[in-house]
Amino acid sequence: MMIWHLPSPDRAQKYRVENLYEGPLDDKYATAIRNCDPKGPLMLYVSKMIPAADKGRFFAFGRVFAGKVATGQKVRILGPNYVPGSKKDLYIKTVQRTVLCMGRRQEAVEDVPCGNTVAMVGLDQFITKNATLTNEKCDDAFPIKAMKFSVSPVVRVAVEPKIASDLPKLVEGLKRLAKSDPMVQCTIEETGEHIIAGAGELHLEICLKDLQEDFMGGAEIRISDPVVSFRETVNQMSDHIVMSKSPNKHNRLYFQMRPMEDGLAVAIDEGTIGPRDEPKARSKILVDKFGWDKDLAKKIWCFGPDTTGPNMLTDVTKGVQYLNEIRDSCIAAFQWASKEGVVCEENMRACVAEVCDVVLHTDAIHRGGGQIIPTCRRAIYASQITAGPRLCEPIYLVEIQAPENALGGIYSVLNQKRGHVFEEMQRPGTPIFNLKAYLPVIESFGFTSTLRAATSGQAFPQAVFDHWETMSQDPMSDGNQANVIALDIRKRKGLKPNPSPLNEYEDKL
Repeated sequence: MMIWHLPSPDRAQKYRVENLYEGPLDDKYATAIRNCDPKGPLMLYVSKMIPAADKGRFFAFGRVFAGKVATGQKVRILGPNYVPGSKKDLYIKTVQRTVLCMGRRQEAVEDVPCGNTVAMVGLDQFITKNATLTNEKCDDAFPIKAMKFSVSPVVRVAVEPKIASDLPKLVEGLKRLAKSDPMVQCTIEETGEHIIAGAGELHLEICLKDLQEDFMGGAEIRISDPVVSFRETVNQMSDHIVMSKSPNKHNRLYFQMRPMEDGLAVAIDEGTIGPRDEPKARSKILVDKFGWDKDLAKKIWCFGPDTTGPNMLTDVTKGVQYLNEIRDSCIAAFQWASKEGVVCEENMRACVAEVCDVVLHTDAIHRGGGQIIPTCRRAIYASQITAGPRLCEPIYLVEIQAPENALGGIYSVLNQKRGHVFEEMQRPGTPIFNLKAYLPVIESFGFTSTLRAATSGQAFPQAVFDHWETMSQDPMSDGNQANVIALDIRKRKGLKPNPSPLNEYEDKL
């Protein structure tokens, strides 16, 4: 089946090399990938870690794009955070064994040439989820691009052991879970909770079952109710330019915020536009597709959170002294602010913060990071409050298959859950209808069982994360649903009940 319908590596890599390789497309590594050359330098992408039979060990499973990998060979491991030329996230280790995965068995082999998949033993301590492997001496190789998932982990639960002495088992189990599933995110909150984030109710259920039975040896865990991640955004231009003073009163920063154009945040999520793009090409897309000003498109300082998220910090100042010296401090503040927004400390989304003006002290000692970073963060928060803050909720695309007589029950359940059907098609020649509907993730818990009850088991739903939708109500004013959600999130995170008012962040002249 695969041989008939999929192109061979030799053919496919010729046109896929530009999507695979991050470096220049004319160096020897790109050429070797393009030609699928077994005599070229090794380029191998590890896509997942497979749990091995002996407890706690993993096979690094991946595909050889160029060169060949052999038992006992020394390789450079370039992790996901590796920057060419630096030592960060870089290891040089020996491959102990190369094996082929044949069903449930592993067959040890001498070497594996390009175009094949391979599992390697002995690298599991140095790779978390994915990595690029090259030859030991290839210090000018760029990594292969990381995989992008079309869904994002939006449903989170907190886990804790029932018996406190099992905590080390839980921590170890979470590390193994994070390795074995490339999609799951395991984090520790500031409150000390262990959070597991997955793509949906079912995905989380399977992860938790794996965690308990395989990775923790049956130790019992307590699981909190599922929590949904929200995003914070703005819906208009700031109504005035806000100003914030540094603690020593010698520096003033002026900011404003505006929402991104439609489709731009999605383009950043998909990687069409990003921080690593060539600036000229990026500004051309922004000008042509999204109507940006040509000069402004060249003055993007950074993306955030985590330097790749769907928010931007741009510079709209004209002829300001010392601006380059505080640039790094402003970028650091923006990463911090866009990770924890002002409404309920959730990530920001689709916001453009603009530096309008800065007045700085002439003496460099008075405008260090300690003065600028907190000031810049306060200014960004103030500009978010003045730009009409809103919450974005994640929305599932639900596909439901059901016979005609069950449609009434489906519509009534969707109406209760704030969902809406946008497509209804009958399969030609059958009495079965295919419905497509949007359903907020927060309403989706127990949706399957409610739907089955309402249609006496005739409807089959399948849900997948589709997009973020801005809620129309203002989370800062009392009595609406967005406000209730924001207060719940703040309570869960242990913050003070109400968001801070504008005058805490904005200073007067």
